[in-house]
This record gives sequence, C-alpha cells and structure tokens, in this order.
Amino acid sequence: MATRITLHYCTGCNWMLRSAWMAQELLTTFDGMVDELTLKPGSGGIFEVWVNDTRIWSRKEQGGFPDIKQLKQLVRNQIAPEHSLGHSDKPV
Repeated sequence: MATRITLHYCTGCNWMLRSAWMAQELLTTFDGMVDELTLKPGSGGIFEVWVNDTRIWSRKEQGGFPDIKQLKQLVRNQIAPEHSLGHSDKPV
C-alpha cells in the first residue's frame, strides 16, 4: 500500500513554515518509505497530521503541536514499526 502523509494547517495562523519544516523532517527520516506528502491549507486553527486515512495528531485534541521526535515516532508506528529512529527513539 502506498504511504500518504498529509499535514493540514491553518493559513490564518501562519503555520505553513512549521508544516513545511515538519514535512522536510519526515521526508528525510522516512526516505524511500513515503509515496506522497501533502501540505493542505485550511482555516480555523487546524493542525492535523494524517497517515493514509488515520489521523495521528490533532492540535485541538492534543492541545498543541507535537515535537518533531514525537511526530516521527507516531509516523513510524503507522508505516514501519520495526524502523529504528536512532537517537529519536531514546527517551529524553
């Protein structure tokens, strides 16, 4: 199955740069494992991350943004649970 990641972000909140940075981090970390990564502009304070048809993060539900380590772990758990994230797997 193809792996699709979508970062749905609020343009009114100016979260495009944050979303683009997170996209870059995910594409670098999961090189060759992601078939499509989409930045989807929205409104109303939305920030959600979807892997295929599963929402793995919602700013409104989780109360903020994931740190990049946490986001990588969430994505990894969806697409390749056996994949090592190196230093990002170590507890803080």
